[in-house]
Amino acid sequence: KKSEQELKDEEMELFTKYYMEWKGGRKSDNISYANIPRFYYRLPAEDEVLLQKLREESRAVFLQRKSRELLDNEELQNLWFLLDKHQTSPMIGEEAMINYENFLKVGEKAGPKCKQFFTAKIFAKLLHNDPYGRISIMQFFNYVMRKG
Repeated sequence: KKSEQELKDEEMELFTKYYMEWKGGRKSDNISYANIPRFYYRLPAEDEVLLQKLREESRAVFLQRKSRELLDNEELQNLWFLLDKHQTSPMIGEEAMINYENFLKVGEKAGPKCKQFFTAKIFAKLLHNDPYGRISIMQFFNYVMRKG
């Protein structure tokens, strides 16, 4: 007859054995789990000063990079000047319009920061029942200011 301690030890041994088989078996059955990127990282605790500093610094670098992508006032003025220069007549009331061909010309001249806004998808998104297939320069400029 086994003592109570021996039974507990044997139970723990079996538990560990089966747990490791189950845990190990799951990993080897499906390799795709290794390809799933980690998307959650816990926030550093108050006593983890180095991790907190690293988080602050990485956030500051991220925000600086994003702010460099934004158009500054001079670039916005240049964009408006180019759009106005390449407008396609006739105007609709007071509204200046631009066709796709001129839209692409402005996109080439506007610079690398603006390139993301001069796509067929954005042009189509702003196209509203114009008989000549044009978009409003003001609507496009407002779109750039909101998204950029």
